[in-house]
Amino acid sequence: MATETRGRMTAMPVISAKRMQDRIDAIVEAATAVFGAKGYEAASIAEIARAAEISDGLIYRYFSNKRDLLYRVLEAFYERVVAALEKEAANGATFEDRLHALIRRHLGNFVADRELCRLFLSEVRVASDYKGSAIQNLNRRYVSVLTALIEAGIGQGEVKADASPRLVRNVIFGAIEHIAWPYVNGDGKLDVDETAKAVTALIYGGIGIPAKT
Repeated sequence: MATETRGRMTAMPVISAKRMQDRIDAIVEAATAVFGAKGYEAASIAEIARAAEISDGLIYRYFSNKRDLLYRVLEAFYERVVAALEKEAANGATFEDRLHALIRRHLGNFVADRELCRLFLSEVRVASDYKGSAIQNLNRRYVSVLTALIEAGIGQGEVKADASPRLVRNVIFGAIEHIAWPYVNGDGKLDVDETAKAVTALIYGGIGIPAKT
């Protein structure tokens, strides 16, 4: 690309792929902080630009609008929590241990990233552009970790054969969302350890096959 200056063409500086990615990462990091502190509606591109120490116009070079930036923030969030959940699924000597680890990790996300969870639940998941989006695909990957854990438990004889992995998964995520929503909305506290123990005991008590002693 070039611009004309006093009758002659001046080449625009070429930005390396690494520099470009560094800029995008800085914008996403700044947007995460601003969205987290102020919420989506109250946050502005100008505030995000100031936090990233760049001009407003530079943000629009990489993101078409504020909503586009919100989706990229949540994609980065999901990529991080999916990787963490998949790692948890590999830990634990028994199905009950692994189930507890996943439930505790999921609950912990609501505490560690309360505002991002609220933005996902109230701003994105209910939106018309959610279906088929990268975030929906990441969410499917996220919940599939628990489905796979239950299927493996059935295969290994640790979970009742007639348990429906999809139904159990939906019960777990639905219950946790119901429990966490008041906290996410700024009402009350969420005791991750005690809640994880209670939910695990309830679910395992219904579908688990205790080891023979």
